[in-house]
Amino acid sequence: MTSPRCINIHSLSRPIRAAPRRLYTTTATAKSTGSLVFAVIASGASIVLNAVVLFRSRDPDDGSSNAIPEAILDVVPTVPQTSSEPICNLVKALEELRAEFPDSSVVSTDPDELYAYAQSVYSQFVGSPHSIVVHVRSTEDVVKVVKISKRYLVPIVPYSGGTSLEGNLSAPPSGSICIDLSGLDKILSINESDADVVCQAGVTWNRLNETLQEKGIPLFFPLDPGRDATIGGMISTGCSGTNAVRYGTARGEWILNATVVLPSGEVIKTRQRARKSSVGFDVTKLFIGAEGTLGIVTEATLRLAPLLPTTVAVAQFPDIRHATDAVCDILNHGVALQCVEIIDELTIKVLNQYGMSARNWPEKATLFFKFQGSDDAIRETSRFVESSITKYGATDYQLASSEQESEDIWQDRRNALFACLAYRPGCKGWVTDVCVPVSRLPDLISAAKQDFEELGLVAPIAGHVGDGNFHALVLYGDDAELALAKEAVNRINRKAIELEGTCTGEHGVGTGKRDYLVTELGEGTVALMRTIKQTLDPHNLFNPGKLYPDISPPSNTNALTEGHAIPDLKSTSQS
Repeated sequence: MTSPRCINIHSLSRPIRAAPRRLYTTTATAKSTGSLVFAVIASGASIVLNAVVLFRSRDPDDGSSNAIPEAILDVVPTVPQTSSEPICNLVKALEELRAEFPDSSVVSTDPDELYAYAQSVYSQFVGSPHSIVVHVRSTEDVVKVVKISKRYLVPIVPYSGGTSLEGNLSAPPSGSICIDLSGLDKILSINESDADVVCQAGVTWNRLNETLQEKGIPLFFPLDPGRDATIGGMISTGCSGTNAVRYGTARGEWILNATVVLPSGEVIKTRQRARKSSVGFDVTKLFIGAEGTLGIVTEATLRLAPLLPTTVAVAQFPDIRHATDAVCDILNHGVALQCVEIIDELTIKVLNQYGMSARNWPEKATLFFKFQGSDDAIRETSRFVESSITKYGATDYQLASSEQESEDIWQDRRNALFACLAYRPGCKGWVTDVCVPVSRLPDLISAAKQDFEELGLVAPIAGHVGDGNFHALVLYGDDAELALAKEAVNRINRKAIELEGTCTGEHGVGTGKRDYLVTELGEGTVALMRTIKQTLDPHNLFNPGKLYPDISPPSNTNALTEGHAIPDLKSTSQS
């Protein structure tokens, strides 16, 4: 099957946070002479489209709908199934799932849900619809689904928050069961004296921190990717965020253990709750960044950090290189920064035009600092930073004078993505995620800007300069610009690897960056990854087609070990 086109991410003024079940309803119209084919099955449906699908937002109260032109997508038709063996596999799996979960709200073949749970709010890829969605509520539910998947050799794709960016949620060409983990949303225990918490995979990091704050517990979970990212997804993609310069990433010691359902259906807990352990190798880390290909995380014990007072500061620089050199100098002197973010002059211009800021920022490369600690510690840190950055040409250094001013300044940093999406009305965006040693960041950004100029593209840049990680939002308005955007992204990824960096600092690999892994990691490392995958998941049933550059998703419907799409039962009943 031909892969679907890149999703048309249009200008947005705010993030989309609607639950998948309410996010999509569909109306299909013929694009030209192409046909619209519905393969209707007993008690549900599977949909194959050769049309333009127009998604509508529906008000659950009045039933009205409003067309959202930003969400018009081309959907590539699937290759028809031909083998009878695969047909029985998926149909039998559906029958057994419905017998195992008699509640009609648990197992779904509704076309809207099949599509919605294959998409991410922010992804630049169109996900292929699943064949079945199962809304689980416990680890035991996951085990039941996995055992049915294993019995009938149907691939499984886990879903929790739907905020990933690299096509991590798409179904393989031949169909799949999507396990929706968003219902595993309980905080099971808070151990304040030990500074850790046990929670299920569907808990979001922001809700966890809000709960701690509501209970008056002066602790927080410091990993902060996009809002509404879930713990399960954060573990699976090896996430980080703006706090990484101080607290590191998910690959640090913040995930003390995980409860994981393996492809065999066995449930393991990777270690105990102790703060440290030297018992064997770290099995927990085997699943961090594995993107659901080795096991499905259902619970985790997370380490918490003391919640300290913070203050924000900001300064402008002549260019990206001067700003980056200033950061390297500050960090090498041991200054404890919680965050240090960089925004280029184009993004500052975009923020000023966006109209959500109380300030009109100078259109220069800008650093946003976040200091933490006591009042005295913050004042001392601020004095040192202000003194250090002057030799790098810094101007207009400002330290927030109040908590509200700090929040207002930092909100401008948060608004960068949405301001950039609104910069060119009608345009779409492709987000990059490269990371290099901090000292090489100016070289990478300079090369990227040169590529953008050469290709005639507009691409605002913002990033986590303290880690050498930056994101460019490459804007494009038509297929010709999309091709140029893909070329620019390819150049940036390869340049990052050339500079001893990585094609993805925090978004993960998914389907979007599989082709870069051999160049970045080497044949031997990739072969070892493949060996681990094949050992734990010999039938390639867990999230196939993601992460590994040399393990393709199931596509040959005659292969015994591969999953398959639900067919039109009418045609099979006549055979």
